[in-house]
Amino acid sequence: MSLHTTALQSLPLLHRGKVRDMYAVGEDELLIVATDRLSAFDVVLPDAIPNKGVVLTRMANFWFRHFADWLPNHLSATRVEDVLPGQELQQVREHAVVVKKVRPLPLEAIVRGYIIGSGWKDYQRSGGICGIALPAGLQQAEQLPEPIFTPSTKAAVGDHDENVDFAHVVALVGSDIAEQVRALSLRLYREAAAYARERGIIIADTKLEFGLDEQDRVVLIDEVLTPDSSRFWPADEYRVGISPPSYDKQFVRDYLETLDWDKTPPGPRLPAIIIEQTSAKYEEALRRLTAS
Repeated sequence: MSLHTTALQSLPLLHRGKVRDMYAVGEDELLIVATDRLSAFDVVLPDAIPNKGVVLTRMANFWFRHFADWLPNHLSATRVEDVLPGQELQQVREHAVVVKKVRPLPLEAIVRGYIIGSGWKDYQRSGGICGIALPAGLQQAEQLPEPIFTPSTKAAVGDHDENVDFAHVVALVGSDIAEQVRALSLRLYREAAAYARERGIIIADTKLEFGLDEQDRVVLIDEVLTPDSSRFWPADEYRVGISPPSYDKQFVRDYLETLDWDKTPPGPRLPAIIIEQTSAKYEEALRRLTAS
């Protein structure tokens, strides 16, 4: 069984994103449901990945707690059981979390520690990534001398995120908030990458989101360090010069690249074997990263 789309009646639906459905809980909180939908190239695919939303929820909550001593987040003390009746609770219990309502910042905070994907293409073309100059002679999937902050705009469903420079972020949110987001993003990546490396996973890059709470503090929101928002590579199979195997949805992207598809909606159906293997990869990443 998989959860592609929710239809809760007891709470008002506010937004249906690429993966998450968001409902209002009173005036100050939200219920966020991580469905089993999968988006690739900013297109929501018609097939769901069984158990994917459960993995995303458990992994994000793990990381929120892991960094909570120095990085505030949007998690609420309210339980899902407190806001949903029995039948609806059974539908989304493992997929959902109640969070405090904050003001989202209009950007994606991306940190890259390795040169891969669109960053590799940009480097081949320009010698840098998102306007940040890099040493000559780097190979595909090579570790960068230092992690770099390469933000993008936050696109609506069906649109594409656009890479922007740091000056654009300053124009969007002001210099103080922009500096905080960059510093927090880089620290989080460095600490998470070190933690994951000890557990046999390389975090090549990650995408983060932040908001402002009622005290105008920068807080971590949405999801954090999941296979949807990060590239996870098995350390024992990592090789410079090739696109490494992954625990994330890059596996699906690689399959889609073999098709005659123009990366616009509607997305193609996925073969059963791709669905099964993707589900297994997500669950393996969760097991490795959260096992005590």
